[in-house]
Amino acid sequence: MIVVSNTSPIINLACVGQLDLLRQIYGSITIPEAVFTEIAIAGAGEPGAEEVQRSPLSRRRVDL
Repeated sequence: MIVVSNTSPIINLACVGQLDLLRQIYGSITIPEAVFTEIAIAGAGEPGAEEVQRSPLSRRRVDL
């Protein structure tokens, strides 16, 4: 199954320390380039940014 996420679920789960739920439920998710930029670049230092920056990316597939 391919799971595509926008910014809100990633940031909100990171805020409550539950970002790992995405991995537990889906294994990995795909995020569009704009979502990566919004979280990891524009949102540097905010919840979720470091996790997205550190994740192994392949076609913006993010293993969180």
